[in-house]
Amino acid sequence: MDESPRDEEPVASRGIITVCAMAATLMQALDGTIANVALPYMQGGLAATADQITWVLTSYITAAAILTAPVGFLAARFGRRAVFLVSVGGFTAASVLCGAAQSLPQMVVFRLLQGAFGAALVPLSQSTMLDIYPPAQRGSAMAIWGMGVMVGPILGPTLGGWLTESWNWRWVFYVNLPFGILAFLGLMVFLPKDRGDAGRGFDWLGFGVLALGIGALQIMLDRGELLAWFGSTEIILEAVLAGLGIYLFLVHLALAPRPFIPPRIFRDRNFAAGLGIMFAVGAILFSTAALLAPYLQILGDYPVFTAGLAMAPRGLGTMAAMFVAGRLAARFDPRLVMLGGILLLSWTLWTMMHWTPDVSMTTLVTTTVLQGMGLGFVFIPLNLVAFATLDPALRTDGTALISLLRNLGSAIGISAMAALLTRNTQVMHADLAANISPLNRLFELPAIHRFWDFTTAGGAAALNAEVTRQASIIAYGNDFYLLMLLALGMLPLLPLMRRPPRAVAAGPAHAAMD
Repeated sequence: MDESPRDEEPVASRGIITVCAMAATLMQALDGTIANVALPYMQGGLAATADQITWVLTSYITAAAILTAPVGFLAARFGRRAVFLVSVGGFTAASVLCGAAQSLPQMVVFRLLQGAFGAALVPLSQSTMLDIYPPAQRGSAMAIWGMGVMVGPILGPTLGGWLTESWNWRWVFYVNLPFGILAFLGLMVFLPKDRGDAGRGFDWLGFGVLALGIGALQIMLDRGELLAWFGSTEIILEAVLAGLGIYLFLVHLALAPRPFIPPRIFRDRNFAAGLGIMFAVGAILFSTAALLAPYLQILGDYPVFTAGLAMAPRGLGTMAAMFVAGRLAARFDPRLVMLGGILLLSWTLWTMMHWTPDVSMTTLVTTTVLQGMGLGFVFIPLNLVAFATLDPALRTDGTALISLLRNLGSAIGISAMAALLTRNTQVMHADLAANISPLNRLFELPAIHRFWDFTTAGGAAALNAEVTRQASIIAYGNDFYLLMLLALGMLPLLPLMRRPPRAVAAGPAHAAMD
C-alpha cells in the first residue's frame, strides 16, 4: 500500500487525541446495546408494546447506517475536525434528550438524532487513528480502536443493567454526558485543524436512493411481523421501495460521473471482501446481545443487573483476543487467524442453539468468553487486511463504508432475529399445543393436575404459559442456528482476500507489546 507523506509526520498530543477518539468511539458503540436490558423498563415507562419498544434499538442503528455513507464527503467538504466536533456535540445533546423522553414517539425521534450524529464517530475516529500513527504502529492503533468498537456493544448490557437497577433506565443515556463533554473539549483543543474543499459538491441523488432503500428495508423488517408480512399493502410497498432504492443506488454508482462513494474503492479485492465479512460480524455481534439479554431475564428469571453481568465475560474474551490476534497476525497469515475466529464463533453459536434457561453459569460464561474471543480474532485481522492495499486517499471513504456495512448488518440482524423469534414462537406454540388433549396420557398422571389442569381457567393459563415458554426456548435456538449459518457464510470470502504485505502485517505485534 502506498503511504501518503503525512503518514510519517509526527503528531503532537497523539495520546490525548487517541483517548478522545476512543471516548467518542466507545460512546457510539455502547449505545447500540446499552439499552437492551432496560427495554422492559422503558416499555412500561413509555407505554409501548413489546414490538414497538425494539424501535428504540433499530431507529438508532438505522439512522447511523444511513448517515455513515456520506461521512467521507462531509469530512472532505467541511474538514474532518469540524465534522468530528459537530458529531460529538450533537450525539451528547441527543443522549440527554433520550434520557428526558416522555413518550415512545419522542424516544424514537431522539434516538434517530442520536444515531444520525453518531454515524460519523466510528469512521472518523478510525481514520484519525490511521493518520496520526505511522504504518509500523497501526496494528497497535487498530487494536486500541477495535476495543472500543467491539467491547462497547458487548459491555453495553452490563453497564445498562447496573445503571437501570441502581438508578433507572434514563441513566443509560445520561451516562454519555461527561464523556461527550470531555471528548469534545479534547478534540477541540488538540486535534489539528484541516481545511475542507468548499467547491466539492455532493451526490444528493445517490445518497437519496440509498437512504430510501435502507430506510424502507428497515421499516419493513420492523413492522412485517406486526402486519402479517406480505399480506399487508404497507409491507409490499416498503419492499418495493427498498428494492427500487438499492437497485437505483447500484445503477447510479456504476454510471454517475461523481458518486458520493468512489466506485474504484470496490476494485480493491481485500476491501470488497472485507465489507461482506464486516456485515456478518455486525449482525452477529449485535443480534446475540439483543437476544441474550431478554433470554436471561424473561426465560431464565435473571435480575436485570445479573443478566448484564452474565454477559460481561464476552467483552473480556474480546479484549484478550484482540491482543493475541495482533501477535498471531504478525507471525502468521492474518486470514488464518480470521479462519480460527470464524470457526470458534460458529461453535459457540451451535452450543447456544442447544441451551435451555437452566444453563449453568459455568457453561454460560465459558461459551460467551469463547464467543468474544472468536469475534476479536476476526475483527482485528479483518481491519488490517481490508485496509492493507487500499489507497490512502480512500481511507476516510473506506472507514465510512465499512462502518456502514457493520451498522447495516446490526440493524438488519436485530430486526430479522426479532421477527423470526416472534414468528417461530407462534409456530412452535401451535405445534406444542396440538399435543394437549384429554387423549394425551401424560395428563392422566395425578401430579400433572396440580399445576396444569386445563379444565380450570387457572390451570389452562398456567399450561399456556409453560407452552409459550417452551416455544420461546425453541425459537431462540432457531435464531442462534441461523446466526451460526451466517458465521459460516464468512468462510468463502476469506480466499478472495490477498495476504497483506509483510510490513503491514507485522504492525499488530505492537498490539501485544505496547
